[in-house]
Parts: sequence; C-alpha cells; structure tokens
Amino acid sequence: MKLEAAVRARARSFVHAGAGVAAMFRTQPNARIHALVAFAVVGAGLAFDVSRLEWCWLVLAIALVLAAECLNTALESLADAVAPEPHPLVGRAKDAAAGGVLLTAIGAALVGLLVLVPHLLASLRGA
Repeated sequence: MKLEAAVRARARSFVHAGAGVAAMFRTQPNARIHALVAFAVVGAGLAFDVSRLEWCWLVLAIALVLAAECLNTALESLADAVAPEPHPLVGRAKDAAAGGVLLTAIGAALVGLLVLVPHLLASLRGA
C-alpha cells in the first residue's frame, strides 16, 4: 500500500508541475511567443531533416528557454505576493530574472541559426 501512495504522490507532483506550466503560458505573453518560435523551429527541423545531434541541440535550446521562462514567472509571482508595492530590490530581482530569459533566448536563437541556416542555404542551392 505504501508503494501505491508513493506513486500517487509522484503523479500529483506532475499534475502540479503541469498546472505551473499551463499558468505560465496563460499569463505570460512572452512564453507564448517562445512556444510559437519553438513550433517553427521544430517545423524547420522536420522540413530540413536535421540530424539526431542537431535535434539534441534544438531540443535543449527550446527546453532551456521554456524552463527559464517558468523560473522567471515563478520569481515574479513570488515577488508580487511578498512585496505587492513597488520596491527597488524586487524590481532588480525581476529585471535580473527577465535578463536570464533574454540571455537564454539569445543563446537559443544562435543555436537555431547555427543548426538551421546551413540546411536552408543547402536547400536554396539545390532548388
């Protein structure tokens, strides 16, 4: 019976995590933009038949951006709950978290360009 309870507890943790991801997409416009770009990158990867290693880089880049967006959303929510009135340190923390998302997105864009542009150029040369 203990194993069954442990499995149920783990399942609940996945439900809560999924609710957090859903809340991020529901409340954060930039997360929705990141998701649209991710779908476009996946479409381009499928169209260009990228290698397994290239998929690894693309998937890692997408996952890092979405994870950074989740962490940024969590920090902003917590900061707003703890300090609803504007505070310079809370503002600095929010800016730093948003900066982390920006840096991750720039890195992901560079990965996308490094992986996809050669395929695009080869496709244009072959057309």
